[in-house]
Formats: sequence, C-alpha cells, structure tokens
Amino acid sequence: MITQEHCHNMARYNRWQNQSLFGAADGISDEARRLDRGAFFGLIHRTLNHLLWADVSWMSRFDDWSPPDVYFDDAPNWIGEWTDMQARRVDVDARIYEWSQRVATDDLMQKIHWIHRESGKDVEAVFGYAVNHMFNHQTHHRGQANAMVTAAGGVPRVTDFFMMPADA
Repeated sequence: MITQEHCHNMARYNRWQNQSLFGAADGISDEARRLDRGAFFGLIHRTLNHLLWADVSWMSRFDDWSPPDVYFDDAPNWIGEWTDMQARRVDVDARIYEWSQRVATDDLMQKIHWIHRESGKDVEAVFGYAVNHMFNHQTHHRGQANAMVTAAGGVPRVTDFFMMPADA
C-alpha cells in the first residue's frame, strides 16, 4: 500500500536528487547540456525538460495544478533557458513536497480518473499507484540525465535513498 509517509519520503528524495543533478548540470556548459548524447530525449536539457513537464502533468491530475501548456511531443523543448528551467524545477519540487505533507493515505487507495491529453482516452488508476509511477518515472529519467551529466564532467551526489540527509 502506498501511504502518505511514502509520498512524503519520495518527495523529499525527489527534491534532494533534483538539487544534486541540477547543481552538477549547472557546473557544465550550456553547450554540453545541449549535446546529443544518444539518450531517449538525446540531450541533458531535453531530458530534464521532459521530466519537469511530466511532474507538472502528473500533479495536474493529483492536485488541481494547471497542466503544462504544451503536449508530450513538445515537452523536451518546453523551457528553453537553463536558468528558467532551474527556477521552475525548484518551484515544482517545493509544491510536490507541500502536497506530500497533506495527501491522505485513505485517498491514495481510491481510484482516480483523467483524460489522457494526447490520446483523449479516459484513464482510471488507483491513486497511490499513479503517484508511485510519477516517482518511478522521475528516477528513470534522472538516471539517464545523471549518466549524461557525469559523462560531461559533472559530479552529481550519491543517489542512494538511505544516504539522504534528514533535512533534505
């Protein structure tokens, strides 16, 4: 069962890891962030953009956020400037963390419905499983970005959940 505590811990981990990854990516050039490195979205910048877009998309289903103003195909190019993406990432992580403090475990066991923006299909899922997917999706693409940033000379921090500082 997915609980409020799990959501809160994953929101903390998400914020901590994004701080690490964006800090490491900030230490490499914009040219290096925009070099095609053969990952699913090609570039560090595009991968981090997709991840940010997806987080906002999921939270628009979970907590009445406004959905992104672009669809999936345009998500990798959603925010063009690095500093704008950094600021938006900090804001989104803070909002996910705040949400994680108030989501109720009982609600996570209920089903949620949404209309898939790209396909128009009606989707139904257990709320907690959808939340778990959001956090797994973050880890998946952060792993890709982490490898690309490391290859470019950046040095992200350790990613082990159990190494997360208590104040993260």
